[in-house]
Amino acid sequence: MRSRGAPPARRAQTVVVLGWLALAWPGCGGEEASEDVSESAGHAGTGGLLTWAVAESPGELDPLLARSRVDQLVTRQIHEPLIESLDGPFGDVRRRPGLALSVHGSADATIWRLRLRSGVRFQDGTRFNAGAVMANGERWRTTRQGRALMPDLFALDAPRPGLVRFFLEAPDPGFPERLASPRAGIVSPRALSPRDGEGAELVRDERTGTGPFELREHDPPGALVARNLEWWGSARGLGPALDQVEFPVVAGASDRLDRLAAGELEVADQLGAAEAVEARRDPLLEVFGGGAAGALAIERSVRGITSAVAVPSLSEVWVTRVAAD
Repeated sequence: MRSRGAPPARRAQTVVVLGWLALAWPGCGGEEASEDVSESAGHAGTGGLLTWAVAESPGELDPLLARSRVDQLVTRQIHEPLIESLDGPFGDVRRRPGLALSVHGSADATIWRLRLRSGVRFQDGTRFNAGAVMANGERWRTTRQGRALMPDLFALDAPRPGLVRFFLEAPDPGFPERLASPRAGIVSPRALSPRDGEGAELVRDERTGTGPFELREHDPPGALVARNLEWWGSARGLGPALDQVEFPVVAGASDRLDRLAAGELEVADQLGAAEAVEARRDPLLEVFGGGAAGALAIERSVRGITSAVAVPSLSEVWVTRVAAD
């Protein structure tokens, strides 16, 4: 493959560096063949709907262009970055690598090699492979937003199937963290124009990612994502345990908290300092974060969310409480 560039009553819920610097992902030893794959594991959850209230409607679902908290939150469920470490729902503590099984950096941190997971498809049926990564990498290299995300990326190639190399103009020991950003979510080349990624734009919203959820609704009042039945992680016990996640817009922070306390929501995002203090007084709520980014309040029945700092993948989230109308 050629190189690119130069070298009130609640709704019913169910339980719901030669030297190389090598980063290996716990739980797989860097080898896909060592993973336990059970075709029934992805069906461990009995589904359900999680309602996550946000302050504004998501406006941009292209991961590269998504800058706001809500934009990144929604698009992160659809598009996976190359670098991530996943665990399953229901308290599974085993860690699995994401789309990249391993990443190795050269001694001077200017060349990064990624070994890719095989057998993955985008939601539109396109194969995830080195060509797809090359198209995304070329987009990062040749667009203003991509260069802002990865300023030292000047070339990439695929010397053999399943292996991609990124070449940097200057050492960057933190390059894997850039590849783990929600803004580096991989999109289907068939959704890009042009498809080779050079200066490309994402030309549609639907079925563009490899992630555990796919977009079902994107209207001004919010968004709705539904479980991707073909997600590669389901066979490995990584979820999702939820059928759908709804992101309704509730404009006021106090209104979001009130609706959460009334049982109309499971999660209230972007709460102010006063709302966070009030939420911490409620024994049925758990609160994460605060400060300028806002706090996150969740019902204690919601499990699998441990922080408000990072943009989470919700594939590992489940609900423990069963309630009737």
